[in-house]
Amino acid sequence: MKKVIINIILVVLCFVIYFLQSNFFNWFTIAGVMPNLFVIFILFIGLFGNRIMAIVYSTIIGIFLDLLFEQSVGVNLIGFVLIGIIATIFDKNFSKDSRATIMFMVFGSTIFFEIVTYFMNYLLYSVNTEVFKFIMILILEVIYNIIITIIIYPILQKCGYYIENEYKGNKILTRYF
Repeated sequence: MKKVIINIILVVLCFVIYFLQSNFFNWFTIAGVMPNLFVIFILFIGLFGNRIMAIVYSTIIGIFLDLLFEQSVGVNLIGFVLIGIIATIFDKNFSKDSRATIMFMVFGSTIFFEIVTYFMNYLLYSVNTEVFKFIMILILEVIYNIIITIIIYPILQKCGYYIENEYKGNKILTRYF
């Protein structure tokens, strides 16, 4: 029953993030650049949930955003699924207790997602963007995502450990012994 409630809350949170990103952050841009809250969200699910949960949520979010904003399905879908898989790898290899570690994870995930979507758009649509402009947008988006992560980190950590205990159980001793 708790897993159903957690999933309902995560789905509602997906819609909240969508409305925040499409409405609220349109007013608060840095040089016209908005944060990508879905990268943070999928990283959060991959770190604290399990691999199946990360892939399912990233697939649904990717298809949803592709249908709303892209010409064809696939660009956001591939980027988000890769972020979900990378987040599960981060979960096994890095600690989630440090704010600096989470910031580096957000840093790397944002750069990876934007580069993947840039190359997918280039391959599928032959969209040429100036590299300097792309790098400036990428830097601003990374900074924006890190600032948001710093602000919401205590909430992410508390909710994340609750989700982790529910989905993975308390397996701390089995990890080391």
